[in-house]
Amino acid sequence: MLSIFFNSLLIGYSGAVMPGSMLTYTIDKSLKNGPKTGIVLSLGHAFFEMFLVAVIFLGAGRFMTGEAFQIVTGLIGGVVLGYLGLSMLKDVWKNKLTLDVSPNGDSRQGSTFLAGILLSVTNPYFLVWWAVVGLTLIMSAYNAFGIIGIVLVYFGHILSDITWFSFISIIVSKTRHLLNLKIYRFITVFLALVLVLFGVKFFAGSVVKLI
Repeated sequence: MLSIFFNSLLIGYSGAVMPGSMLTYTIDKSLKNGPKTGIVLSLGHAFFEMFLVAVIFLGAGRFMTGEAFQIVTGLIGGVVLGYLGLSMLKDVWKNKLTLDVSPNGDSRQGSTFLAGILLSVTNPYFLVWWAVVGLTLIMSAYNAFGIIGIVLVYFGHILSDITWFSFISIIVSKTRHLLNLKIYRFITVFLALVLVLFGVKFFAGSVVKLI
């Protein structure tokens, strides 16, 4: 039983550490909002994954691997990531950046939780991964231990996300005092462009499938 949990944990780490929109967003928001960002963002991500595991187990996995679903998700995801990236560039352009963490962080953390859900919903590669690899893990665990096996897969996977993104958030926020505003602006522009590029990649990939 423990092997199912640790296999899910290790496989989860292999995906979590890969560069992507979640990592980019975590770094940007950790610089702005402090070390709690990583865990709040990953909890939003985990909340959506709980729903996703349920619908995949109930038979939605085949639908999610369909081309029509991937096209729609890619188009929406491309627009969302493009919007997030352009919003960051807008903040730089209007000199809205500051290295002072706001003491009133409740609303910020709430939006960060929602961002964790949104970044997950609009990532076609993440959804396909769950529909293929995740489904295999879920069914294997279910055949061995029933519902308990699925629970072990889920908690092993979300633990990898929570620990990794929390680690990144703590490291980034604790070293932010080494930055000056000029370097911070440069990092923000770079991260914004990365998000825009991911958005273009998602959107263009869907357009190609439509042609």
